[in-house]
Amino acid sequence: MASSGSGLFHVDVIVLDEVHYLSDISRGTVWEEIVIYCPKEVQLICLSATVANPDELAGWIGQIHGKTELVTSSWRPVPLTWHFSTKTSLFPLLNDKGTHMNRKLSLNYLQLSASGVNSYRDDGSRRRNYRDDGSRRRNSRRHGRNGSFDSIVGMSEQPLSKNDKNMIRRSQVPQVVDTLWQLKAKDMLPAIWFIFNRRGCDAAVQYVEDCSLLDECEMSEVELALKKFRLLYPDAVRETAVKGLIRGVAAHHAGCLPLWKSFVEELFQRGLVKVVFATETLAAGINMPARTAVISSLSKRTSTGRIQLSPNELLQMAGRAGRRGIDERGHVVIVQTPYEGAEESCKLLFSGVEPLVSQFTASYGMVLNLLGGAKVTRHSNESDETNTLQARRTLEEARKLVEQSFGNYLGSNVMLAAKEELAKIQKEIEALTYEISDEAIDRKSQKLLTEVAYKEIADLQEELRAEKRVRTELRRRMELKRFSALKPLLKDFENGRLPFICLQYKDSEGVENFVPAVYLAEVESLDGSKLKNMVSVDDSFALSSVGTSDTHQDVEPTYYVALGSDNSWYLFTEKWIKTVYRSGFPNVALTRGEALPREIMRTLLDKEETQWEKLADSELGGLWCIEGSLETWSWSLNVPVLSSLSENDEVLHMSQAYIESVERYREQRNKVARLKKKIARTEGFGEYKKILDTAKFTEEKIKRLKARSNHLINRMEQIEPSGWKEFLQISKVIHETRALDINTHVIFPLGETAAAIRGENELWLAMVLRNKILLELKPAQLAAVCASLVSEGIKVRAWKNNNYIYESSSTVLNVISLLEEQRNSFVQLQEKHEVEIACCLDGQFSGMVEAWASGLSWRELMMDCAMDEGDLARLLRRTIDLLAQIPKLPDIDTLLQKNATTASDVMDRPPISELTG
Repeated sequence: MASSGSGLFHVDVIVLDEVHYLSDISRGTVWEEIVIYCPKEVQLICLSATVANPDELAGWIGQIHGKTELVTSSWRPVPLTWHFSTKTSLFPLLNDKGTHMNRKLSLNYLQLSASGVNSYRDDGSRRRNYRDDGSRRRNSRRHGRNGSFDSIVGMSEQPLSKNDKNMIRRSQVPQVVDTLWQLKAKDMLPAIWFIFNRRGCDAAVQYVEDCSLLDECEMSEVELALKKFRLLYPDAVRETAVKGLIRGVAAHHAGCLPLWKSFVEELFQRGLVKVVFATETLAAGINMPARTAVISSLSKRTSTGRIQLSPNELLQMAGRAGRRGIDERGHVVIVQTPYEGAEESCKLLFSGVEPLVSQFTASYGMVLNLLGGAKVTRHSNESDETNTLQARRTLEEARKLVEQSFGNYLGSNVMLAAKEELAKIQKEIEALTYEISDEAIDRKSQKLLTEVAYKEIADLQEELRAEKRVRTELRRRMELKRFSALKPLLKDFENGRLPFICLQYKDSEGVENFVPAVYLAEVESLDGSKLKNMVSVDDSFALSSVGTSDTHQDVEPTYYVALGSDNSWYLFTEKWIKTVYRSGFPNVALTRGEALPREIMRTLLDKEETQWEKLADSELGGLWCIEGSLETWSWSLNVPVLSSLSENDEVLHMSQAYIESVERYREQRNKVARLKKKIARTEGFGEYKKILDTAKFTEEKIKRLKARSNHLINRMEQIEPSGWKEFLQISKVIHETRALDINTHVIFPLGETAAAIRGENELWLAMVLRNKILLELKPAQLAAVCASLVSEGIKVRAWKNNNYIYESSSTVLNVISLLEEQRNSFVQLQEKHEVEIACCLDGQFSGMVEAWASGLSWRELMMDCAMDEGDLARLLRRTIDLLAQIPKLPDIDTLLQKNATTASDVMDRPPISELTG
């Protein structure tokens, strides 16, 4: 629309449904351009159910487009009910008022339920104790008759460690079939079941394909529909999914052919498919509502590790539940996993939707279309002339247009308000911090207490501070003595068995955690591993020698790695080891020819990403963790719980020097405790305690203010505008490649071609398509080269045999090799000007495209193929789209245009030509 000239004809209204896509990193720029370039006489209607800052969006549209009305409503045609599925039952996720989590889903309650004790009624309210004759028991807490009420209250209020939480969660994880029968029993089908990877969707279908959800009549209808579909599109039938489809279950993800996905959608809408296992892409843009939406997990694996769903993603999936005119209520079911439970579900649900942020970025096409004016054209063989049309926009005009982005609106308006509030908060924090300083407390004490009472408390407080410093030093010495005992012990295990150890730390809430784990190795011994490289390069893991004032011998902490029983890898120093056990995994191959357990675990560790999370820190090194994989799961299950490991099995025997240091530390700790009691018995302690209580209240207020401050800082980072800076950086690349002279605004042939192309990196595509080496290629070979330019994101599935991919011809490989040199030069130019736009050139799948363009049938192409059907179909469609653009591009050789047309026509055949999704 940037180049549309005077405007849109015969258009009165533009509707932007799901306008929250403005925050999408791949589509946001286009959505903002629609609003910015839209003629003011055309009305805009923007719709969304997941926008946290609609007032800011309305303010932006009003500023650049004209008067804008904001209409908000909390009404939903089909109300939603939230549920939570465990191994034993399907519970309401929320209480009766919908304001808090159902108490029966708390980890403490689940722990009690597992032990056979029930302290709550079915509705989640506290159960009262009664005598045998039915009269109400009095003072049951104090008397603790039978000990039951006291034990329940004690257990329910006791904080759980990370290890306890993981054990409870694991014990409550349902199988797919468990949750399925819960839904069927409560008449909650049909359902869309969200699983965040294709393999999981397909596995779920196979897992339940023997559970028939259809009656005989419905099965007959499915079989008839399948026969008709097979007659129309024989190559589009997904044979591995037929058995499940006839039983009423199907998978729906990007690995399926769009034709097959459309067929599944049709059967689902007819009520002939009761459960669809789908990836989250089904939550957007497809009209396929169900009675129930099942969310299998609150987190998903990405290339950088496991990440939690955003509130927007959760609500988008939940929005699929409830069919208007059919269901009185829609149902959303969240499933217990080893990683998250009901508490995490409620926290995410109540956190609210995320605010829209701008993803506006400049592109080569945008810059060329905004700045390009006069064209260099060849009118005849005798003379060259320059067409002296006026430039479309000056740099200043282009800047004004770019700075109309949503990001700049937020930056200039919202940013100002946020900065003012942040400054006010920081000023308040400074004042409150001074109020709780030793100096301020001392001054208040002096004012309120008598001179004698003040002097007594002040002297004792000074003595207490001195004794605390001694206690800290003694604890430090004790830790260093532990180091001396641990280092040689762990060294002895480097080549032998893999012993069990216990890690100990306090989390951010002060809860003591004990984690059983199997010890792998010292990080320094893992030569060539990603973990060793990370620890040696990243300053976050830096360690320094530690010594005490009574010794000249320093102790240097060392990093070790172990796999916990919770299937998490732990990176730690000696500081976090509570004890080491004699038992462990024997380092012996299970079968002849298999690698040793230590080598297997090292290989599995090296497959993990390097996004480690810090759990605790100290001057003696930090404790870090990262989630394991499915491959490490079986190993973690064999790590015993701590209760099954006895003290007699411990091999961490301390020296006499360590035992003596422990004794000295305990004595000093008791001395500090006695001093505190002595202060509490002083004459003026009552008034002094009021001052301390006020200081604690002030500390809590400072914490709340800091939380608000951090929220504002994060919000400001989100809305920092950068569009114009990127625009100038791109214009410099365009100038140096002779696509456009940014001083005179003369656009050269390369720029003309790039301005007309649709693609991620328009300039790179234009450079390739104008390269004369493409004129030597046949149509099928041209298609293969074009495929290498649009194959980003297409991958071979790891669980398939990589050998079965057609290789490109030598001619295609040679052309791609020559283009690689051109690409390297262009990438260097982009880096010089700090432009980060991908330049795709990947010939891995070009052979598949060349084979299809040469006339190979779909069945032959997919036989034992290492690619999913949907991936290959998507690559072929992208290639056809690029080939179809070539005949319409300016200043492209006619031979290339002819070959592109031929290749596009050959490739656009069934089942690719009928793609509808």
